Amino acid sequence: MASGEPRRTEEWRAAGDAGEATEQVPVGRQRMTGTQRRQQLIEIGRALFAERGYDATSIEEIAQRALVSKPVVYEHFGGKEGLYAVVVDREMSMLLDMITSSLTNNRSRVRLEQVALALLTYIEQRTDGFRILVRDQPVSSTDGRYSSLLNEAVNQVAHLLGGDFERRGFDISLAGLYAQALVGMVATTATWWLDVRSPSKEVVAAHLVNLCWNGLSHLEADPQLSSEWPALPGQPPANFPGGQGSSGNRR
Repeated sequence: MASGEPRRTEEWRAAGDAGEATEQVPVGRQRMTGTQRRQQLIEIGRALFAERGYDATSIEEIAQRALVSKPVVYEHFGGKEGLYAVVVDREMSMLLDMITSSLTNNRSRVRLEQVALALLTYIEQRTDGFRILVRDQPVSSTDGRYSSLLNEAVNQVAHLLGGDFERRGFDISLAGLYAQALVGMVATTATWWLDVRSPSKEVVAAHLVNLCWNGLSHLEADPQLSSEWPALPGQPPANFPGGQGSSGNRR
């Protein structure tokens, strides 16, 4: 049996080079269905794209790990970019669903907690998927980027903040600005936590909410800077201590 193994491998490679869709099936193991094979290729592709990036991953290596010929991969996805698009679309959908469901609570502080935990939990459970989302993607890819997911999150948060601002008599046109700041704070911290993984996600979420909530709960309706950035050399800045128009620091 062992002496026949190299011959089967050579035949399999030859079939792949000839463009035939073939697969190796170990003795005693049932051949995968089309659905099972597709799922296997997606999981293998996800792991390789996360580990090496899109450019450094080849169809040949994906096929080798799946014990199939390259035409099998082409048959399911049309090529590497097609497989990559499916992987990204699945990860985007999963993460967006988690974020969207976390925004359903009516209490603002709980919403902040759940959004932070949703993103950190996704990173914890789908590390490969998150690495793929934050990596550079193929030049030809125009959607499915992490930035587009964050934009969707910003839109949802801005809608919620708009209602809060209106009830409190604030300028609702600024809800988008605050949404950008909140989502950016959580997203940047989550990307940092991807590699350090300490402290725990619960502690990270609690500190994020501490900063966001204690700031939001004491918002000024018309905030002003206590100073301005210094002007060009030789020109004293307005509203800066000692500058033209200055009336001292606001406290």
